[in-house]
Amino acid sequence: MKRVLAFLTALTLFALCAGCGSAPKEAAETEVTANVTEANAAIDIDLLNMSSTMVYSEVSQIMQNPTAYVGKTIRAKGPFRENNGYYFVLISDATACCAQGIEFIWAGNHSFPGDYPDVDSEIIVTGTFESYQEGEKTYYHI
Repeated sequence: MKRVLAFLTALTLFALCAGCGSAPKEAAETEVTANVTEANAAIDIDLLNMSSTMVYSEVSQIMQNPTAYVGKTIRAKGPFRENNGYYFVLISDATACCAQGIEFIWAGNHSFPGDYPDVDSEIIVTGTFESYQEGEKTYYHI
């Protein structure tokens, strides 16, 4: 019985240590330039250079008062998502429990899925925050 217990303990320790190896390298991030009129446009809101708490606060403000951000150049980073022909960068809060997607429209001629990054891959989106109409509703995107 002691041998079985010792064997199971050793096996458990081996399994735990095997999981401690280096993580696989992530694919390079894809940079998406949305509707920026100038290649070197100044970035008004750079979510890449903020703490996670500040990112969450800023994105909350964007969602609550989007008209205040229209015309501002925003740069954001997060996983790429697609839903029925709409494309998003997903921005998580500090605890990664809550996330908000910001829609983007990629400048140029791109078709999904071939030209777009893989879903859930990290992207960086830079563009001007704008509104658009669909029916009677107003939506916002980078």
